[in-house]
Amino acid sequence: MNELLLVIFRVMIFLSVALFVIGIFKPEWLRFRQKQPGRTTIIAAAIGTLIIGFTGAGAIQYAGKNNAEAINPSKLLGEAVYAVDDNTRRCDPGTKPGTTGASNDEKTSAGIRYMVKTPVNYNASIAHPLLMVYAPGGKNRYESENYIYLTQEATAAGFIVAYADHRKMTTETIEELAEIPGLIERKWCVDKKRIFLTGHSDGGTTAMGIAFMNGTRHIPAAIAPSAVGIRGEDLKEYNCPNPLPVMVMHSSHDTLFPGYGKETIKWWATCNGCDTASPVIDADGCVTYKGCKDNVTTCYCEGTGTHPEWPGKNKAIIDFFSAANK
Repeated sequence: MNELLLVIFRVMIFLSVALFVIGIFKPEWLRFRQKQPGRTTIIAAAIGTLIIGFTGAGAIQYAGKNNAEAINPSKLLGEAVYAVDDNTRRCDPGTKPGTTGASNDEKTSAGIRYMVKTPVNYNASIAHPLLMVYAPGGKNRYESENYIYLTQEATAAGFIVAYADHRKMTTETIEELAEIPGLIERKWCVDKKRIFLTGHSDGGTTAMGIAFMNGTRHIPAAIAPSAVGIRGEDLKEYNCPNPLPVMVMHSSHDTLFPGYGKETIKWWATCNGCDTASPVIDADGCVTYKGCKDNVTTCYCEGTGTHPEWPGKNKAIIDFFSAANK
């Protein structure tokens, strides 16, 4: 229906131009009930028709844009398939007040806002893996969701997914952002043993920082940071955490943090006790280190985009987290 109306309004715009030209140069061509309207009347009618045409077409296009935003694939919630058995971790009925769908305005005690998305068929009695996404520099939770677009795939895979606003990078900020998974667990049925962290640039730095800092390293079950701003030299100041599944993503064309990805994965591979001498190139081009302690996956995926580009390896990220710490 909207498409038909749009055509009609566009025809009105075309006719208004023709009417305007006729009114100026050949007003005698027009007659209405055997009477010839004056030049002023014709031009006024042309202007009125033009206004109606532009207004109507603009309104329909604006509505179409809003509808497109409303069904933006990056924001759609997936339907989880629950495979329940005797080993499934659960939450007691009525203990988790978090709602199904989107909760967009959650806030930490430090005032950091974040939002939580559940599967469309969220079951509050089953413990879900949590995928925590930290934002790149300058982006809020909404912009981060549009930028990283993990919501639909993650919720369809049975994850609760959350996005936090960006804050300027400091040790204190990372500690404050690290509180969010625990806050989510209080309201939604989250499996504490399956909290996973990802993010790009400052968001990747946050995810990685939480994983190796003394007061927060117990939180993640695995991390998949992208375009981190941490060098191998920086990491020498920190003790290794317990073996942790790690998927580092970085670009060979990242001019802001050149080579940082290779440096950080070497640190993680060493911390995880992997064989660092002979990593294996996988079919997808990523490099996986073998012989790691506790068989934790330790891999490095190098892209060819620029620093601001999210690597787009969403399926690989979700598969990586799904396989971790089951």
